[in-house]
Amino acid sequence: MHELSITKSMLRIIAREMKSNGVKRLKKVHIKVGELTAVEPEALRFCFEESIRSTPMEGALLEIDDVPLTGRCKACGTEFRIEAFTNICPDCGGNEIERIAGTELDIISIEAV
Repeated sequence: MHELSITKSMLRIIAREMKSNGVKRLKKVHIKVGELTAVEPEALRFCFEESIRSTPMEGALLEIDDVPLTGRCKACGTEFRIEAFTNICPDCGGNEIERIAGTELDIISIEAV
């Protein structure tokens, strides 16, 4: 379960940011998880909740935005959701597709007091 190692890395970043900003209590973390990361959002949520239990971060909420795999056709500029790894533009049939979303695993914001 790589969600546990992702959670631990995320919590190290959050703890560092909390310390550098002089805040003590974590309230909410907002993240984006791309479809292609193979991260299971509910497993990540479980790992987060278990990892913060009995810590100053306990009770914090984890808000997860799922980001679909999205591409842009280099020929016509059409943006579309890539499904079943079909890299063909639905508008012009072009096959030079640039991935523009769906690979991210980002902390968007941290709310703490």
